[in-house]
Amino acid sequence: MQPIAENIYQIRLPLPFALNHVNCYLLRDDDGWTMLDTGLNWPESHLAWQAAFAELQIELAQIRRILLTHMHPDHFGMAGHFQAVTGASVYLSPREAEMAQTVWVEDGWRQEVSSGFWHRTGVTDALLTTVTSQTTRLRQMTMPHPTTISLLAPETTIRMGGRTWRAIHAPGHADGQLIFYNQDERLLLSGDQVLMKITPNIGLWPTTEPDPLGRYLHSLQSLALLDVRLALPGHGRPIEEWQVRLAELQNHHAARLTRMIDATGDGSSTLRLAQRVFKFDGFSDHEVRFAVAETLAHLDYLVRQGRLVCEEIEGVCLYSVPAQ
Repeated sequence: MQPIAENIYQIRLPLPFALNHVNCYLLRDDDGWTMLDTGLNWPESHLAWQAAFAELQIELAQIRRILLTHMHPDHFGMAGHFQAVTGASVYLSPREAEMAQTVWVEDGWRQEVSSGFWHRTGVTDALLTTVTSQTTRLRQMTMPHPTTISLLAPETTIRMGGRTWRAIHAPGHADGQLIFYNQDERLLLSGDQVLMKITPNIGLWPTTEPDPLGRYLHSLQSLALLDVRLALPGHGRPIEEWQVRLAELQNHHAARLTRMIDATGDGSSTLRLAQRVFKFDGFSDHEVRFAVAETLAHLDYLVRQGRLVCEEIEGVCLYSVPAQ
């Protein structure tokens, strides 16, 4: 736990992945506390929250509101638990609430439902089982689910931490992700949209809205219009050079798109391209599924631009450079 600004505290929670932590935030007001994101529901997260509550002398009844930037398990995971023990309302954007219902409550990415989607990427039966079993494992760390979710629309203003924040729709990493901007102090709670050391995963998943990479790049252009002194992200250290970091992310994806085109050859599946672009040696099962989903998002973007074409053979999409 570390103080970031007056009435804002960052809580760094452990994760069982290569990306080994998530940043959550506590914001204090006169009538109680707002929790921004919650971490996975597993024992290490419980211990970290208990330590933070003890250091800040917070009673559970003082947690009045739970805001979630998006429904990914490392942000959503303990929302149901904390709603049960505090009675606080849980807030998500309408699209992220829909996705939480589909993926976590209804188990909408289970193997028998999503196998067609993954088969089209060229994954083997063994890898399909690996990919979908990871979702099952993560789903278990989002239980219990919130009994009710309140909807928070983009452009809503909300008071927390003694400040007024504007909720901004920031898609790409998640369809309906919300980030929160305070103009007076030029502060941004940036979720997973902009991270300092790593690039956010932009993946195309079984129920993702079309063109996630295109929507992400457009979002970066919009976010460049904000005057940001300090951005507080969902992972890694705070971002102080906002415009510099946005430019780095845009350049990264431009280079990644070029590399995808160069790697296609005469026709390659999503899986084969992912294996060429990413270093699969030493990847965990969790990282493999992210690499395939991110590769697919870039290929989808290139097809939409006419820079690649897809030919479907036996249900698998093979990508190649269009004939001149």
